[in-house]
Amino acid sequence: MLKRPSWDEYFLRITREVAQRATCLRRQVGALLVMDKHILTTGYNGAPSGLQHCLEIGCLREQLKIPPGERHELCRGLHAEMNALIQAAHYGIKISGATLYSTTYPCSLCAKMLVNAGIKRIVTITDYPDPLAKDILSMANVDVEFIKLE
Repeated sequence: MLKRPSWDEYFLRITREVAQRATCLRRQVGALLVMDKHILTTGYNGAPSGLQHCLEIGCLREQLKIPPGERHELCRGLHAEMNALIQAAHYGIKISGATLYSTTYPCSLCAKMLVNAGIKRIVTITDYPDPLAKDILSMANVDVEFIKLE
């Protein structure tokens, strides 16, 4: 008998496809904002529109030997979650109360933005070494769930 994926599995599988567009040399991340089982926006990590991608000119974080989870401001790229939020703003899409699906746990910068945007739930596949992000999301009562995919 065919086993249908749950809604969470379905949307997480789509985040993995979105991540294929990422231009970051260190980590390919995909994100979706979903409300009422409908995808509102997508985002993947990479340089701002119109700028050269790290794939073309190299990674500043690698050059400076910055470990994951630290010094987020020292990066030319936008995170997938940021791009999903920006896409909503650009097109005037209401996202308060939406769920974020992401291939990776948000960093502290994204966590702050997600809280202020009214995101109430996050579903992700993998963790990220940023304890401040976990504190922020916990204090804001954002529900975070990890789901393993096949």
